[in-house]
Amino acid sequence: MSRFLDICQRVLVVAAHPDDEVLGCGGTILRLVAERKNVHIAILGGVTTSRYAREECEEEGEVEILRTEAENASASLGAASLNRLDLKDNRFDAIPLLEVIQYVDKLKREIEPDLVFTHDFADLNVDHRVTHQAVITAFRPSSDSGCFRIMTFETLSSTEFQDQAMASFQPNCYVDIGEHIQGKIAAMKCYESELRPYPHPRSLEGIEYTARRRGLEVCRQFAEAFRIAREVS
Repeated sequence: MSRFLDICQRVLVVAAHPDDEVLGCGGTILRLVAERKNVHIAILGGVTTSRYAREECEEEGEVEILRTEAENASASLGAASLNRLDLKDNRFDAIPLLEVIQYVDKLKREIEPDLVFTHDFADLNVDHRVTHQAVITAFRPSSDSGCFRIMTFETLSSTEFQDQAMASFQPNCYVDIGEHIQGKIAAMKCYESELRPYPHPRSLEGIEYTARRRGLEVCRQFAEAFRIAREVS
């Protein structure tokens, strides 16, 4: 993995919701930025309004808050750009998949990434699964494809909440984020509206404990785990 981090230049992170990019690969983003790579973030969905009953005016306020939080988190991570599509939360499957694919394909042509991060196909959240499918489709191999790698990440409070008898995240690649765990936590603090108190997985303690657990799996202090879904080299 370290060699691929060394040779990649343009990175695209495609996340379903604001905060997924931090939860899934925030430490790796910070490491890549520190190594002078161009990291671009795309967030397909808007505010997570489906979790709670809200009036229209309240929803508009939540949208603005989450937009600001996403911008602050992106700046904290040092991303080169933040792209938003603002699809309805937990309703990605209600629109034609082709529309999502076309948006990802547009980013692919504009950025020409050689490393892509996105959700795993096994996540509980339907938006995560649609996002994964859109990325895998947009980056299907062709005769003029350059070299690239697609890596899927785990998303706290979605990946581990899936029925483990049906599917489970199986990492085959780890990134040492020992020097960037505090930066990841700082970026997550930007998402004040999305944080939950411990022992919820999407708490600051939960994020640190997960990184420590993944680190133990490869004899590192802290790590993020990924599954290599496709590589063309």
